[in-house]
Amino acid sequence: MAALEGCRCRGASGRSNNSILYSILKSDSLTSAEEQQQHQQHHQHPQQQTLQHLLHKTSSSSSAASPRQQACSCGSTRRRGVLRSPQVTCKAASAVLVKTLRFVKNVPCFRELPEDDQLTLIRSCWAPLLVLGLAQDRVDFDTTETVEPSMLQRILTGLPDRQSEVPTAGQSRGAAGVSVVDIDTIRAFLKKCWSVDISTKEYAYLKGAVLFNPDVEGLRCLHYIQSLRREAHQALNEHVRLIHREDTTRFAKLLIALSMLRAISPPVVAQLFFRPVIGTVSIEEVLMEMFYGK
Repeated sequence: MAALEGCRCRGASGRSNNSILYSILKSDSLTSAEEQQQHQQHHQHPQQQTLQHLLHKTSSSSSAASPRQQACSCGSTRRRGVLRSPQVTCKAASAVLVKTLRFVKNVPCFRELPEDDQLTLIRSCWAPLLVLGLAQDRVDFDTTETVEPSMLQRILTGLPDRQSEVPTAGQSRGAAGVSVVDIDTIRAFLKKCWSVDISTKEYAYLKGAVLFNPDVEGLRCLHYIQSLRREAHQALNEHVRLIHREDTTRFAKLLIALSMLRAISPPVVAQLFFRPVIGTVSIEEVLMEMFYGK
């Protein structure tokens, strides 16, 4: 815990300018300011160059891939989907990921954590933070269903078994898409956020609650992270009571939205929004390269 002695957020009450609330809001505002400044600059951010390099590297392969729907053992097809415009949607998701990681890096209390805890939290929270960012930036997407031949069709037509297929150059198993149920889960969360009309400050507090997740295994500063999570929830509640006094159910709606994030699988997010870009590269490798410049 010695690494935390310099953290200005530790023990703050939420009303002080040195609290996690101020830090999170300041981080979110810095991110927005940096985004506007970067639009005016000619040179790109290194993280954006990393993703754009991957975009150029795999653009031809992603457009050539022909996803198919997974078949269940009984021969009936299971509905799966892929992005209708992968290059457009993946580019938007990549921009949100860059902004999300910059937000995390700018939170002082996060920077004061031991590096092991930082890595653990990033690996566990990048996906829900990304989906929160998609909601905040109102990034919508269209998908199209794919159909994979059943086992009987494969036998009759002489097609190789899907499990025995070896992906060719420019094609990956991620091309098979994701379950339509998983896609609907992500869409339901986005629609929930948009229906509540979450404000910028509320999004910032929600990000803090997601980032400091004490339920992740292997954390060294568990109790400290627990206190940060409680403080983020308390700040959100106080903000809602102050700004939305007439809406007594708003805080509960926001907590429901947070609970919906738990049903969204990180592998699904990676496969849907980044597999067309990074191919077979591990999403964790991309995250570490973007966050630490490794």
